[in-house]
Amino acid sequence: MTALIDPRAPRFGAAITSGIAIVGFADAFTSFGPISTVASLTLLVLFVWSVFLPGSHPYKFLFGLIRPRIGEPKELEDARPPRFAQQVGLFFAITASVGLLLASQSIVAIALAFIFIAAFLNAFFNFCLGCQMYLVLKRFGLFSKGN
Repeated sequence: MTALIDPRAPRFGAAITSGIAIVGFADAFTSFGPISTVASLTLLVLFVWSVFLPGSHPYKFLFGLIRPRIGEPKELEDARPPRFAQQVGLFFAITASVGLLLASQSIVAIALAFIFIAAFLNAFFNFCLGCQMYLVLKRFGLFSKGN
């Protein structure tokens, strides 16, 4: 059976992620100081956590605090596309971390920009790029029926 989730939960997490990513991007783009390092590593930890231990993720805890105030969702959605989107986010967080190891301001700034754009679109326009990628790849048969 396919796991179903409250569609507002990923959007809530994306809002937080977009805030962290834009602060890190701004620092990486201008001065490449410690703020971009902290933002990159924070995003790496958060994406690793969301991919490998989603049940204990801090965003889930925070969303659990506000969900009683906003009520039940009108509908639930398939958890697989947002899960895939988190894996895409992890790829870019790893890329930012590699940029840190290489001391490459450009790599860090570009990776954080991609994370920001995707998270911002999801949080504020309900458009999940990773989810759309998942659906296109599924149409081409890259995922089995269970994935």
